Amino acid sequence: MARVAVVTGGTRGIGEAISKALKAAGYKVAASYAGNDEAAAKFKAETGIAVYKWDVSDYDACVEGLKKVEAELGPVDVLVNNAGITKDGMFHKMTKEQWYAVINTNLNSLFNMTRPLWEGMRARKFGRVICISSVNGQKGQMGQVNYSSAKAGDIGFVKALAQEGARAGITVNAICPGYIATDMVKAIDPAVIEKSILPHIPVGRLGEPEEIARAVVFLASDDAGFITGSTLSANGGQYMI
Repeated sequence: MARVAVVTGGTRGIGEAISKALKAAGYKVAASYAGNDEAAAKFKAETGIAVYKWDVSDYDACVEGLKKVEAELGPVDVLVNNAGITKDGMFHKMTKEQWYAVINTNLNSLFNMTRPLWEGMRARKFGRVICISSVNGQKGQMGQVNYSSAKAGDIGFVKALAQEGARAGITVNAICPGYIATDMVKAIDPAVIEKSILPHIPVGRLGEPEEIARAVVFLASDDAGFITGSTLSANGGQYMI
């Protein structure tokens, strides 16, 4: 019987690639999204993957959304916490709205999504929780105090929760992408990418969303059962730890 996977922010960018890769690997996939109905409809039409709309920063919305997924597809075995936003700004100008929006979506969503599924995973003695953090959660980034704080928090979440899930057959891991060739990154002035970004990436190119997706598929598999509490850096050598 096919395992069920939920991917937050699963209809665009890295999330889209993850959803497609999990489907290709034989999972029944539910892709959640927050606001872009047009993109979600196009994604569903092209892939046949079920889409669900809710705000991952709202705990009650996550509970209700996950109940619907499980009623339609079955118990969730794999959760990919991928949804994220940016609201950049220098800290001396950052508003509380910028701070809380990013913390709520990029960090508090991990609790909102994982907690409703945790007891079911424990009861079934199997689960995979994969959190998409960021290179900027590892090294920090000027103008992204809110984002870097949230993404660093993701890593702490993974390290602690992995210890609680280990004896129950649940692994919890993080992936920290660097600069990935999504629409958001490709919208940056090509001259800026060429002069200010690529020189800091030893492999000399942007990553591809599919490269992150393949890492997710591996961590979701039975083959990765001995890997938990880990952080996989996928940044082309930009930051090594």
